[in-house]
Amino acid sequence: MDAVIIIFITGLIGLFVGMLKKSELTLAVTSIGLIGGFISMFLMNDYESIFSTYAGLTFSRTQQMFALLAIGLTLLAVLMGYVYYKEEDEHTADYYGLILFSLTGALCLIGFSNMFMFFLGLEILSIPIYVLVGIQKGNSLASEASVKYFFTGSFATAIMLFGIALIYGSTGSFDLNEIRMAIDMGMSHSPMLNIGVLMMMAAFMFKVGAVPFHFWGPDVYQGSSNAVMAYMASVVKLAALFAFVHLFNFTFNQLTPFVSGLVLFAIIVSLFLGYISALKQTSFRRMMAYSSIANTGFALFAVLNQQFGEASLWIFMIGYACSTIALVTINMIVEKDTDELTNWKGIGYSNPLIGITLVISLLSMSGIPPFTGFFGKYLLLSSAFANYLPFVVLAIIASLIGAYLYLRLMVLSLSREGEGQKIKMTAIQALVLVLCLAGVLGGWLVLLIK
Repeated sequence: MDAVIIIFITGLIGLFVGMLKKSELTLAVTSIGLIGGFISMFLMNDYESIFSTYAGLTFSRTQQMFALLAIGLTLLAVLMGYVYYKEEDEHTADYYGLILFSLTGALCLIGFSNMFMFFLGLEILSIPIYVLVGIQKGNSLASEASVKYFFTGSFATAIMLFGIALIYGSTGSFDLNEIRMAIDMGMSHSPMLNIGVLMMMAAFMFKVGAVPFHFWGPDVYQGSSNAVMAYMASVVKLAALFAFVHLFNFTFNQLTPFVSGLVLFAIIVSLFLGYISALKQTSFRRMMAYSSIANTGFALFAVLNQQFGEASLWIFMIGYACSTIALVTINMIVEKDTDELTNWKGIGYSNPLIGITLVISLLSMSGIPPFTGFFGKYLLLSSAFANYLPFVVLAIIASLIGAYLYLRLMVLSLSREGEGQKIKMTAIQALVLVLCLAGVLGGWLVLLIK
């Protein structure tokens, strides 16, 4: 709870600091606040806080790990976006403030213990993103993306509220433990409960960008700046997926047979549609959007694993998020007037750090060992092997299509045709690439911790 307060207050302080129009100072305040929130969350069990008795937010060991990952990824997104944010000193604090407020919602969405906090966390997470997507003045794509994201997000919120209302009507409670107890006592066949669960599932599919509610993703990613896209693809997706998995594995665990067919449909179609559509793209942002849809398909396997689903999702997300932030950072470095993939031709020869990071990130997203992306996919698929073997086979086939997609980009980037071109990279961007590289290489080592 203390970490949530620290990050929220940092966002407020940052807005006032922004009046000085010194982007370096704003970055320093934001970074210190994120580091402070990270330390507070890491040490939450080592001291007694006056806010520890608040029942709305309860961070178990697993939820603590997801919260730490969300804060760390936000720090990476803030650092990699500094080159873009500092160009407008008057609005740098606005960017950072909105990201910190969104992170506050993400932490609430990770630690929620009742439907009230769940809904508040979801909206606090989402509303700043609606603004950030369309904050680029004079950019028609950004305006279109913001409006589309707002309306689809609002539609999903309305569906989710209907679902929550039906669940409350059938169980008589908003508390997750009480809802679970009511289901265990025989409510699993209640039509009202089942319809409410289906409506919540549909809303979650909107939020995480899974088929058949994925259509907003490519346009929103294309209209967003690199910095906002990196935050959306990592922290927003992390928080929404964890809430999805936690809610259905903990509260609705008795309903797994009821929802598993729909989840499997979303998984397989998301995988194939995402990867096959990504193959046709010439825009980096749209390619990453469809890749995100496919990776959401992999992440949804965690919903089918009640015992280790959350742990498997953590490993998968650290590999996916670090790889994504690294690739978006490289795109920011090489992007010219457009975000066409032709900009990537030969960049692997121009800078050793870019080349190494690019190759390892793409191999990790392809599921090649010994990188974190491989262990994430392995854990998710192995947990479903016994009960859903045909779907695991289909997921492996889809993964091969994804590997071809990523390896094709790698070949383009390592082409000798672009050898020798000059690429300007700041020290902060280099730091982000190194930190992402560390996550991709060593994120799986958490498996060795007992």
